[in-house]
Amino acid sequence: AATTRVRRFIQERRALPLPLPRVMVVFSAAGDPEKASDADAMSGSEQAEDDLRKPSSPAAGSAARQPLLPSLDAQEPEFPEVISLNVGGTHFTTRLSTLRRYEDTMLAAMFSGRHHIPRDADGRYFIDRDGAYFGDILNFLREGELPHRDRVRAVHREAQYYAIGPLLDSLEDIQPLTGEKVRQAFLDLLPYYRENLERIVEIAKLRAMQKKARFAKLKVCVYKEEMPITPYERPLFNSLRFERSESEAKLFEHHCDVDVSFGPWEAVADVYDLLHCIVSDLAERGISTEQQCIGVCDKHLINHYYCKRPIYEFKITWW
Repeated sequence: AATTRVRRFIQERRALPLPLPRVMVVFSAAGDPEKASDADAMSGSEQAEDDLRKPSSPAAGSAARQPLLPSLDAQEPEFPEVISLNVGGTHFTTRLSTLRRYEDTMLAAMFSGRHHIPRDADGRYFIDRDGAYFGDILNFLREGELPHRDRVRAVHREAQYYAIGPLLDSLEDIQPLTGEKVRQAFLDLLPYYRENLERIVEIAKLRAMQKKARFAKLKVCVYKEEMPITPYERPLFNSLRFERSESEAKLFEHHCDVDVSFGPWEAVADVYDLLHCIVSDLAERGISTEQQCIGVCDKHLINHYYCKRPIYEFKITWW
């Protein structure tokens, strides 16, 4: 009977809403060891139920929800106000604000704290670059000063490396880079120009080596006209462009007996302008070049039509 009452009490307690006050009920039955053991079992089951109903520890929950703090090692390094630099062995000193003058540059990124910069034995920040023109870079960052004309091309290359857009724009608006842009607009009309320039060098080198000579000569045809014309046709047209049928055009197709040929093109710049480009570009590469007109191509095409394209002799001196 006592065991039945205990079980009924437990069932009624489970049906009640939580939380419930903790109540310990003890039923004793003297001289009845079986009833006493039932009472102990009831007490142990209640303790287990209370343990299951206890909420988790607030400290443990807050520890699980607590965000991770950033490590002190992950913070950006701080730079001094005055920076000592070693650029390819040349030493410079400047302000940190000067290097950060323009945000979208390599120098600003290097000294933003996001990248590791090596140091030399004296603690200077090291940049593995020729320092011959780095002073010009700093002068522009300090006060917008531009280099002398004879240093413009070299400083322009350094500005490209350091990605300093304002300096690039300023240099391209002065000589000699402004003239180079105009010149390149003309050379863009001849997409084969660089390839032909390489052919001139290779042919001249091969001939000089074969003959064991100090120089080599080769023939170059440079013509502007779109098609071969004769003195009889020239007065009939206001320009060098005139229409021929496809079959007639094929009659005028030919290759002059030369090593390299440039043309035709449509521009105000004439043959002598292109010859100047060829000679100056070869000189940029340290190749001494002389050229002179030695005649025209007299190849007969059809009827009274002849080629008449000018032929130039190029003399390349190697030493």
